[in-house]
Amino acid sequence: MAARRALKAVLVDLSGTLHVEDSAVPGAQEALKRLRGAPVTIRFVTNTTKECKRDLLERLTKLGFDIAENEIFTSLTAARNLLEQKQVRPLLLVDDKALPDFTGIATDDPNAVVVGLAPEHFHYQMMNRAFRLILDGAPLIAIHKARYFKKKDGLALGPGPFVAGLEYATDTKATVVGKPEKTFFLEALRGTDCAPEEAVMIGDDCRDDVGGAQNAGMRGILVRTGKYRPADEDKINPAPYLTCENFPEAVEHILEHLL
Repeated sequence: MAARRALKAVLVDLSGTLHVEDSAVPGAQEALKRLRGAPVTIRFVTNTTKECKRDLLERLTKLGFDIAENEIFTSLTAARNLLEQKQVRPLLLVDDKALPDFTGIATDDPNAVVVGLAPEHFHYQMMNRAFRLILDGAPLIAIHKARYFKKKDGLALGPGPFVAGLEYATDTKATVVGKPEKTFFLEALRGTDCAPEEAVMIGDDCRDDVGGAQNAGMRGILVRTGKYRPADEDKINPAPYLTCENFPEAVEHILEHLL
């Protein structure tokens, strides 16, 4: 195997890795400060569709994280970029708090369906409307297809099962824009002057964070916080580059062994 190039960038998942809802992972703020002292570019990459980037940044700031808006790359951003490229009018099945990230996108007389995490929209009438649009030729765009995510009171269904239901009913395949898609990770690196082989991803989702990053050519560090469940590391091949207890331990490994 060819030798790895020196590490230049660290991609960090947010929900489940740095925080769970309004609670920070213990020690995560201090670990991020330590990582900022290293000669690496940091990007925060998230599939969250529960809130717009502005609200997400406000939540992280209140938790004591030193993060700039231009360091965050979200699947909502990737979805908006695709809608603009395709010049379509979406039926947006996303949380109302995420709508500001689609300001300026026409949604009258929709000819595309976009699905994110939108519990209040996942009812029969709305799903049937999406179903009929797709049958009539509207493309199905999944902001991501996560099976589940972590809430304070336990695991909760993600948008993946609802996207899969629409795929099954319409005999079509969704275009996925968020993690674990290779294009998502490459877009997150855009402007960093960093190749995938010079980056590492830290996250709590073995498939979407670690598997996706490693398929894009990066190293992947899985953390046992958030949605992690025992034996998750066995669900992907190749296995994670490393599994750590939490974000601070992952940062410690990077500082000691990857620089």
